Amino acid sequence: MSRIGKKPVPLPSGVTAIISGQTVEVKGPKGTRSFHATDDVTLALVESALTVAPRGSSKRARQQWGMVRSQVQNLVTGVTVGFKKELEIQGVGYRAAMNGNILKLSLGYSHDVDFEVPAGVTVVTPKQTEITVEGIDQQLVGQVAANIREWRKPEPYKGKGIRYKGEFVFRKEGKKK
Repeated sequence: MSRIGKKPVPLPSGVTAIISGQTVEVKGPKGTRSFHATDDVTLALVESALTVAPRGSSKRARQQWGMVRSQVQNLVTGVTVGFKKELEIQGVGYRAAMNGNILKLSLGYSHDVDFEVPAGVTVVTPKQTEITVEGIDQQLVGQVAANIREWRKPEPYKGKGIRYKGEFVFRKEGKKK
């Protein structure tokens, strides 16, 4: 029995959910999101809470049970609070700036990197060495943050590069004479 799957997903005030077949559409103050569940689970709206139940006792139905419940919870969290990833840049001369819909990164290359921000995500640079990625889609926010970090991952000797806020970078000792 799934410990995650058996919990109902509460709908806070201001959030509405519509179930049509295997599709759940959640509307909230930040926007609208939808998710199409597999045929292995049953979705129901019971007293301002969404419940997920497996159809049968097959292994696949039990696997999908907790996963679908987590996806529905992420929909509700996205339209109420939203998701946020914070990145920090370390290194001499490394900086970031927003220019319209393009994030301009100076990362020690011979040229500046222009990163076009996709729709559905907002990128803010409160300081030259900080980048904040926000949106209602958890997967998209995480993917955009990972794509930005991919331009210059933190290296283990000096620690220079783009890292997630609070990320620990294992440091190595340099060459010895």
